[in-house]
Amino acid sequence: MSTSALAQYRVTGIVASGKDSTAVRDCIVYLNDEKKSITTDNNGRFLFEDVPNGKHVLHFTSLDFNYSKIEITVSNNNQHVRAVLQPREETLQEVVISDVQSAFGFTRMRSVENVGIYEGKKSEVIIPEQLTANLATNNARQIYSRVAGLNIWENDGAGLQLSIGGRGLDPNRTSNFNVRQNGYDISADALGYPESYYTPPVEGLAKIQIVRGAASLQYGTQFGGLINFVMKKPVADKKFELTARQSIGSYGFYNAFTSASGTAKKISYYTFFQYKRGDGWRANSTFNNHTFYSNVNYEISSRSRVGVDFTQMGYLAQQPGGLTDDMFRQDPRQTNRERNWFKVNWNLYAVHFDHKFSKSTEFNIRAFGLSAYRYSIGFRPNRVSTIDDNSERDLIKGTFNNLGAEARLLHRYSIGKIPSVVLVGARYYDGFNHSTQGFGSTGKGPDFNFGNPDEDITYDYRFPNKNAAGFIEHIFYVHDKLSLTPGLRYEYINTTAKGYYGTVYKDLAGNVIERTRDDENRNSPRHFLLAGLGLSYKAVVRTELYSNISQNYRSITFNDMRISNPSSVIDQDLEDEKGYSFDVGLRSDQTTVFNYDVSYFFLNYDNRIGEVQFYDENNRILRRRGNIGRAVIQGLEAYGEVDLIGFYYPDQADWSTVIFSNIALIKSQYKRSEEPGVIGKQVEFVPAVNLKTGIRAGYRDLKLSFQLTYLSDQYTDATNAVDGGVSAVIGQIPAYNIMDVSASYQFKKFRLEANVNNLTNNMYYTRRATGYPGPGILPSDGRSLFLTLQVKI
Repeated sequence: MSTSALAQYRVTGIVASGKDSTAVRDCIVYLNDEKKSITTDNNGRFLFEDVPNGKHVLHFTSLDFNYSKIEITVSNNNQHVRAVLQPREETLQEVVISDVQSAFGFTRMRSVENVGIYEGKKSEVIIPEQLTANLATNNARQIYSRVAGLNIWENDGAGLQLSIGGRGLDPNRTSNFNVRQNGYDISADALGYPESYYTPPVEGLAKIQIVRGAASLQYGTQFGGLINFVMKKPVADKKFELTARQSIGSYGFYNAFTSASGTAKKISYYTFFQYKRGDGWRANSTFNNHTFYSNVNYEISSRSRVGVDFTQMGYLAQQPGGLTDDMFRQDPRQTNRERNWFKVNWNLYAVHFDHKFSKSTEFNIRAFGLSAYRYSIGFRPNRVSTIDDNSERDLIKGTFNNLGAEARLLHRYSIGKIPSVVLVGARYYDGFNHSTQGFGSTGKGPDFNFGNPDEDITYDYRFPNKNAAGFIEHIFYVHDKLSLTPGLRYEYINTTAKGYYGTVYKDLAGNVIERTRDDENRNSPRHFLLAGLGLSYKAVVRTELYSNISQNYRSITFNDMRISNPSSVIDQDLEDEKGYSFDVGLRSDQTTVFNYDVSYFFLNYDNRIGEVQFYDENNRILRRRGNIGRAVIQGLEAYGEVDLIGFYYPDQADWSTVIFSNIALIKSQYKRSEEPGVIGKQVEFVPAVNLKTGIRAGYRDLKLSFQLTYLSDQYTDATNAVDGGVSAVIGQIPAYNIMDVSASYQFKKFRLEANVNNLTNNMYYTRRATGYPGPGILPSDGRSLFLTLQVKI
């Protein structure tokens, strides 16, 4: 009896289609409530070893087939099972399917997903709901910790703006990525001014999808690739569900997030409102922020669905200004600016329609629009340490009105017995930006009005921008282990600048003695073709070799064309940036025990736009922004994560100990340049070592996490200047390391979260601002504590 009780046996099986009895590959089979799982091979086979005597349940989940389960009994012998799955073709009144995509809060895009192709592309997907991190402040250092090689600028402690870059790309407002929400653009202007002043609250997100440079063929020409914020979906099994989160923290921080969701017959909805305020780590850093989002969907039929999105965000933030190197060393919390303010209002509209012509053909179209503005006012002389003399402040106002539409058609078919997938799409975008700059008021408050527009405005431009594009990608499965994915994208871009710029000269008493005005009308139409090729090879189960090469392109922006900045000038002969990106890597299929992705990348960046120092006629040190030359950036990006207890004790469900680490080792160099002293220098914003590592331990509903972040030295201009001088806008960013600790506990409908960011209270900075919110060094926050209480009913 003792021997029989301890004996363990094998459970084997095959999964077949109920329609034609063909094998179902890549079906996930769970043994007993998802404690153990395995994926079927190309012949539909699976195997569980060491299965004890007793009753067990096998669960079968597949993208193209309905969920099924089989009960089995192991009694002193091996078991063989044949599972027959029915295709998802039948019309159901109501079905709720639950599936575990990742236990780590991090996974990657499927080969074909949401009318998109990602076969052979380097991609990452973050699932915020599964993270143990500071979500209330959108803490990017924790949220993006699993994504290798990202360089994060920390503008504020509240997460009002997201600024991330990678592989030597400028992180400023994530302008080198194509940034979207639910698949549509959210930046000020996708091509002419691709800066993102709006960042969706992480508390309302279901996923953050990141596709590297190869995304240029489907989503646009940015070198960084795609970042798509996917909002949470309506709950399918309730008419009403309410989630409320209240957070408090250091330096007067308060956050309230409330969401409602539900489904009633053919109508489903998800909506939230967030209010956030705080005093900031430095003086003169107060902020107030609100965000409203609403999504309503209507199920026209089992094949058709239409939905509407609306987002409204606004915030007002006081800006303490930047510091020089000496000021930072003396006291990182000091500030000599109390009259600098920044205001943003963002309104996004979108309508989306999805239709399935058949199980093999699906169509999607999105129409979207933006109505927004950003205002800034402040005292910002070239010399950062200059004491504010209460004179007229510099006022910049920008308004944005954009419309666009994008349509996609995805079709699955077979060439003989070999399956294939083709995606075709088209896009039209019409943007309009009106930008003015001049003298503002002499007061201290957030007054964003010109006193006398006829005299105070020194810069007034309108930037119409039109873009039309078409693209195609195709997956050719050479055989069941190898696929090739070629793609093409045609782009037409027309950017225009109409307006004038001028200079006002004053005497020592502040009286105007001379005015100049130069009118300008620039038009730049161009069209081009981009190509790319991806490869995926799955030699063994749960392992994929992938590679991709794609051309990239980035047009000059409105800021590159014309802006008035006391510390910089712009080369009037600027040209668009061009190049290509290459990836090759080895990664695992997602499991609940381990996950890894190791890759090499090569980025050829021609006509790179950057900045160099020079002396003007008055012997002042200024920056000139122009085409620096050809830069080459290459390196190794590695990510790995393993659940140690799940690995050694797969039947253990109460305890978990997850260790993760990602590292990017990057070499960058300017290979060609007409600027003196640039060839051979390192590329800006490229730390040679970028490391994030940590551990997450859990017992049932209690989770704890610890994270260490380390970045080596990096430069902010092409000449690799070390000291920032009086303006402090260029110079070295010294190496820094940061520790973060988070915890959460779930009790029935309640969840309690605690976070300590910058545990060791290190004094450091991640950026030198050239304009607002500086100029100068912007210190990052010291140690801060946060508590969050969540209730869901």
